[in-house]
Amino acid sequence: ACATHPVTGKNELMLIPESMELEMGQKNYLPARQMQGGDYVADPAVTAYVREVGQKMAAVSDRKLPYEFVIVNDSEINAWMLPGGKMGINRGLLMKMDNEAELAAVLSHEIVHAAARHGARSMSKGMLIQAGVIGTALATQGTDYATLAQQGAGLGAQLITQRYGRDAERESDHYGMLYMVRAGYNPQGAVDLQRTFVKLSEGRDQGWLKGLFASHPPSYERVQNNLELLATLPKGGESGVASYRAKIAHLLKTKPAYTAYDKGRKALAQGQVATARRLAQRAIDLEPKEDHFYGLMGDIEQKDQHLDAALQQYDQATRLNPGFFYYYLQRGKVNEKLNLPRQAQDDLKRNIKLLATADAYNTLGDLARKTGRIEEAKRYYAKVAGSRGEMGKQAYTSLVDLDLPDNPAKYIRVKTGQDKQGRIVAQLSNPTPRNIDGIVLLIQYQDVTGRAMRVKRGVTGTVKAGSQQMVDLSLSGKLSREQIKRLQVKIIAAQVQLP
Repeated sequence: ACATHPVTGKNELMLIPESMELEMGQKNYLPARQMQGGDYVADPAVTAYVREVGQKMAAVSDRKLPYEFVIVNDSEINAWMLPGGKMGINRGLLMKMDNEAELAAVLSHEIVHAAARHGARSMSKGMLIQAGVIGTALATQGTDYATLAQQGAGLGAQLITQRYGRDAERESDHYGMLYMVRAGYNPQGAVDLQRTFVKLSEGRDQGWLKGLFASHPPSYERVQNNLELLATLPKGGESGVASYRAKIAHLLKTKPAYTAYDKGRKALAQGQVATARRLAQRAIDLEPKEDHFYGLMGDIEQKDQHLDAALQQYDQATRLNPGFFYYYLQRGKVNEKLNLPRQAQDDLKRNIKLLATADAYNTLGDLARKTGRIEEAKRYYAKVAGSRGEMGKQAYTSLVDLDLPDNPAKYIRVKTGQDKQGRIVAQLSNPTPRNIDGIVLLIQYQDVTGRAMRVKRGVTGTVKAGSQQMVDLSLSGKLSREQIKRLQVKIIAAQVQLP
C-alpha cells in the first residue's frame, strides 16, 4: 500500500490504484458537470482559451494524465478537479479574475491536486476507516440541478465538494506556484488570487461559504505562505492582463444577462412568475446564445400551463446545447402532459444518458404504467424507490402498488414467536405507505410425529401503513420449543388498499 508521491517523491499510503483513479475521473466527469449546470457553450472561444492555458500548465506537471478542462455554466465561484485530471472551472470564477496568471494559478493549483493524488489519498485514508467503502454520501450542494440527481453521480458529487486537508492545500499552493514559473507565468498571480478570495470571504457567514470557499478555504495564512515562497522565486514572468481581458470580453459584456437569469430562477422558485418572466426575457435580449435562459423561460411557460410555448423554449435550449440533461427532462414531462408518449420517452431516455435523475425514471415508470407495460414500469420505479426525497417516496409507493400483489413477501415483514400469554404468533410489519389487506400466510412446521405440515391461513382485517399486527397461528399446545424454533411463516398473498 506504499507508493511514491508523484510530486514530492516521498513515500505515502495509497490503496487506490492509478487505473481506478483514472476510471473514477472519467466515469464521474460528465455527471459532475451536469449537476453543476452543464458546460458553458455560448462563447466557444473562451472555452478554447481556458483549455489552452490548462494544457500549458498540464505540460509542466510532475504527473502525466489525460487532463481535460471545461467551463461549467454556473455563476458560483468554484473550480474542482476529479482524480485522473478532469477539471471544471465555473463561469462565475472567470469573471472574478484579472489576468491570465491568476487563471494559471487556479489551474495549476487544481492540477497539483490531481498530480499529487490528493483525492485518491483522501479515499485511501477513508478506506481504512470505512473498511473499504470509498463513497459514503451524496453531496448535492451548489445548484438546483444537483438536487435532481438520483444515481451514478454520488461519488462525483462527493469528489468535487470534498475538503482537502491543510497539508494538501499547502502542497497545491506551493507546487502550483512552481508550476507557474515552469510554464513562464508570474507567480504573483497566485498571491493576488488568494488575496481576492480572502477579501470575498470576509464578513460572510458559514452558510455562504460554498463552492470553492468550502472545498478550498481561503485564509491569511495561505496568502502569507504564498508571499514567502514568492520571495524565493525568479522575478517576472507573463501576467497576461490584456490577453485575459480580451478573451473574457464576451463574458464580461453578458454578465448582466446572467445576473438577471439567476434572479429569475430564484423568483420562479418563490412563485413570482411574472417577475421571473420579465427577468428571463431580459437575459435572452442581452445574450440570445445562452441555452439556460430558454430553459428558464420554458419552466415559466410550463408553470403557467402554456405547454406548447414551453416546448418551443426547450426546443431552442436543446438546439443551443444538446449536451445538457435538464431540457430533455423538462421537455419529456411536458410531452407526457400533452399525451405524446413516444416523444416523452425519447426525451427522458436522453436525460438519463446525460445524468440519471429520479424525475426521469419516475416519469418513464408512469408512461409504462399507463400503457400496460407493468414489468417495465416496475423496473423504472425500482431505480428510484431507494432514493431520498419526495420523488423516492412517490416511486416506492408506485412500486408497492404494482409489485406487492405479485411479491408480497418483499414488502411485509414476518417474525414468529410466543407472546406473553404463551400463544404462538406471527408479527406482521407493514413499512409501506399503503394499507394492506387480503393477507394469506403459509405456515410450515413439523407435527409431533415429525411429519412436515403446510397450512394456509388468511388474516382478518387490514394492516395499516407503517403499523404492526399480531396474528395468532392457533398452534399453541401443538408444538414444542424446538418445533417453534423451526417454524416458518411466509406471506403468499396480499392486496394494496388504493386510496
